[in-house]
Amino acid sequence: MADHVDLILEQWADQRPDLDVSPMAVIGRLGRLKRAIDVELRRTFSAHGLDGASFDVLATLRRSAPPHRLTPTELMRAGMVTSGAISQRLDRLEGRGLVLRTPDAADGRGVQVSLTDEGLELIDRALPDHLATERRLLGALTGERQAELAGMLRELLEAVEGAAAEAR
Repeated sequence: MADHVDLILEQWADQRPDLDVSPMAVIGRLGRLKRAIDVELRRTFSAHGLDGASFDVLATLRRSAPPHRLTPTELMRAGMVTSGAISQRLDRLEGRGLVLRTPDAADGRGVQVSLTDEGLELIDRALPDHLATERRLLGALTGERQAELAGMLRELLEAVEGAAAEAR
């Protein structure tokens, strides 16, 4: 069965037969897949009044050991949060009463971020829906194929991130 990426590969083969465009088969599909997945995840997050970044902060705090408290630096390292956006995200979440920032007793200059009861309840409601969306999106693959794909993606991710770290 052919898809849009196959059409692109055929077009390149016609126009530039001298080039091996086979990497596009993987990279093109990964890009298209990411966009399609993002649409579905946004829909799920939106149903809970969240966006992906807010979900990630709440989920990162939730999966940390009780009392579900981390410094902003720990949040960046443990989650998928970049330093440039963390302060704004925390401002929004704190404004909604989902997280609380308190002075860090161990470091007078720092703060600790913790889930409020409302934040804990929200992430506990959103997480099962998020997982159901992910399960639905992966439904075309058996559990065995999902594990195989996860392993291949881990291998590729480690190689790409390793090469990027070496380039810095």
